[in-house]
Amino acid sequence: MPIPFHVVMRVRGAVIAKAVRRCLSSVPVIVLIAIGAAPIAHADALARGTAAYSRGDYVRAAQELSPLAQHGNAKALGLLGFLYEHGFGEPQDNDAAADFYARGAVQGNPFAQAMLGLMYDKGHGVPVDFVLAYKWLNLAAARTQGHEQETFARFRDAVASKMSKDEIAEGQRLALNWTAISFDPSLRAERGSWKSRHHPE
Repeated sequence: MPIPFHVVMRVRGAVIAKAVRRCLSSVPVIVLIAIGAAPIAHADALARGTAAYSRGDYVRAAQELSPLAQHGNAKALGLLGFLYEHGFGEPQDNDAAADFYARGAVQGNPFAQAMLGLMYDKGHGVPVDFVLAYKWLNLAAARTQGHEQETFARFRDAVASKMSKDEIAEGQRLALNWTAISFDPSLRAERGSWKSRHHPE
């Protein structure tokens, strides 16, 4: 039985902050994997940015993460989106947050996908769209494990409680289609840009 949406949203901030801290605690181990073949300077900046975030130095975190986000680092995009959404170290700006989340989400970053899904659920920075909210939350839950997976699945189920069966089926179809496209390089170009369509598939 899904958790009532108002209960989920009441604990959302605390749960998200805890999930972010948990993700960030493993950064030293996975930082090179997360950024691929980026130069060591980028790895250092990501480590410094996530460490600053973990200790609550949001201004420093934003300073370190912004250049990485400009270069398309998916993890930096997700974290910077969170800073903008909540006004931590940057002016609160839902439009900018949604843009950062979307750019990280289309690269497959589960945190950015989940946060974008929640933005669609509430209409913060994007139009309210439960189908897209469900899609992004479903993708995020599928790409994580343990506590994060349970959290993202609860958020998805809370959104689903406001949807018809047909809408849920459409959200599942979009998630499945997006996953197929993400693994087929010949189809990736069909996605288009976030800016031009204002909402990714």
